[in-house]
Amino acid sequence: MGKRSIETLVGFFVLLGMAGLVFLAMKAANLGSVGGGDTYTLKANFDNIGGLKVRAPVRTAGVTVGRVTGIQLDSKTYQGVVTMEIDRVYQFPKDSAAKILTAGLLGDQYIGLEPGGDDANLTAGALVPQTQSAVVLENLIGQFLSSKAETPAAPATGAAPAAAEPAK
Repeated sequence: MGKRSIETLVGFFVLLGMAGLVFLAMKAANLGSVGGGDTYTLKANFDNIGGLKVRAPVRTAGVTVGRVTGIQLDSKTYQGVVTMEIDRVYQFPKDSAAKILTAGLLGDQYIGLEPGGDDANLTAGALVPQTQSAVVLENLIGQFLSSKAETPAAPATGAAPAAAEPAK
């Protein structure tokens, strides 16, 4: 093999490696599915959105059915308003619930949609009626520590017996 063909082969592998890195970066940033099909918008109000980000997935039964497209603060209720784009293929009943869930113990947060039992479906621009805010790990730790501080300490086992009264 000539020097020119080896250089060409190395260049090809370098380009292939760079394309792989771009692909991984897009997957890590949730940009793998660019350009959407036919979608409709839903909104949900949460007391606390935790670490939810725009472009986070919306999932039902583990299947990604949409993406978060916007997060705003309602200036009247002081709740987080999350806007979601849902694929038109998936229709949800009017009494569905939205929860902010975490992938794993410390993973990214996403919206979990739980379908209800109503015969009528949510329409474009509708507000999801039932929501559950994110569980914030710092709040859980604080509650655990404060509950431990309130409980009285148990007596130590194997303590030395009480000293006998001195004889008179």
